[in-house]
Amino acid sequence: MGVGKSSVGRRLANRLKLPFADGDVEIEAAAGMTIAEIFASMGEGDFAPERPG
Repeated sequence: MGVGKSSVGRRLANRLKLPFADGDVEIEAAAGMTIAEIFASMGEGDFAPERPG
C-alpha cells in the first residue's frame, strides 16, 4: 500500500483515454469495509499473500 499505484493508474488511464477504477475503492465497496478494517479482521497475509521471489 502507498506506493503510488493509483496515481500512476490514473495518469496512464488519462493518457490512454480509458476509464480508471481504483482497486482499493472497488475492494472496499465489495467488502463493505475499509482496507484497514479488512486487515484488522482477516490479517494482511490473507488479503495480500506473499509473492514468490
